[in-house]
Amino acid sequence: MDTLAMDTIESIGYPIFFEDSLTELARFIERGKYTRFFVLTDDQTGEYCLPILQPYLGEDAQYDLIEVPSGEQNKTIDFCIGIWQMLIDFGADRNSLLINLGGGVITDMGGFAASTFKRGIDFVNVPTTLLSQVDASVGGKTGIDLASVKNIVGTFAQPQAVFMDQRFLNSLPPRQILSGLAEMLKHGLICDAAYWNELKVSNLEKPSAGLVYQSVAIKNQIVLEDPKEKGIRKALNFGHTIGHAVEAYSLEHDGAKHLTHGEAIAIGMICESWLSFKKNGLSEQELNEIVSVLTNLYPQHEIQASCHKDLYHLMQKDKKNNGSKINCTLLNKIGECSIDHICTEDELCDSLHYYASLY
Repeated sequence: MDTLAMDTIESIGYPIFFEDSLTELARFIERGKYTRFFVLTDDQTGEYCLPILQPYLGEDAQYDLIEVPSGEQNKTIDFCIGIWQMLIDFGADRNSLLINLGGGVITDMGGFAASTFKRGIDFVNVPTTLLSQVDASVGGKTGIDLASVKNIVGTFAQPQAVFMDQRFLNSLPPRQILSGLAEMLKHGLICDAAYWNELKVSNLEKPSAGLVYQSVAIKNQIVLEDPKEKGIRKALNFGHTIGHAVEAYSLEHDGAKHLTHGEAIAIGMICESWLSFKKNGLSEQELNEIVSVLTNLYPQHEIQASCHKDLYHLMQKDKKNNGSKINCTLLNKIGECSIDHICTEDELCDSLHYYASLY
């Protein structure tokens, strides 16, 4: 894949650029004839990524910078209000552009802020983490967290374009690379066994541009089939019913040592693979293969049985549920999944016990 040209991927009415993408961003801004444009960053991307972007904006570019603190714990309505207030203070009108330069928190929250400000202004995503490149910046979901529930408030709003640049990944610590890798592994598990097998034998300390491209293409194909998550797009939720609950619990209770998104989703994929084995025909051999790959990549996280009830209550608040029934996507086999499996409290807690038994 890396020896081939990575063509522009067409998503729901917008392009995803890979080759010379920041030059394409400069052309996009010039063609757009926007009255004003703004760059949204956090303290990390402002330091490490804005200097990469800046030369493409031009020496005399007139733009305003909006910076928020980094971290999922800051993806809240309070910081959205701050973004809206800054847009007002800087004189943003309906013909303004917001450039979301950052990871998933920035693209989720920036997209939400843009899609609601003055009933919607244009925005583009420039994802700077592996996780945001293969997941958050593609698909048109925007959102913020509320009361420890991830992305419970949000919109479906498409960016005008997405611009991928692998240089941004050079400053990422290994733990953040692993966080994005979890979503890439998920893409293989749910619909592409060959991709899963390719990932298993690749250098996962720094996934190649070609692997990133394949992951984006997989997710984009699913999104094109089901933009509003009424059917097959629920496949992308594999590992997330349990994983989001574990992530939210960790954010609330583990302080600065909280799990990354990918670490929590890896736990969710192990648990939901076990549920797939128990309920949906996944073979024990493939269960063991999945567990072996994930436990070799991600360190153990202790989940006490005493917090299972709290985790279950968090799962009950998940936006993907059917009423009070907890809804999971499960694997039929590696590379194939099925949606809308109702799982009981006992089954979900048993899966957490299974995870704890592995270490």
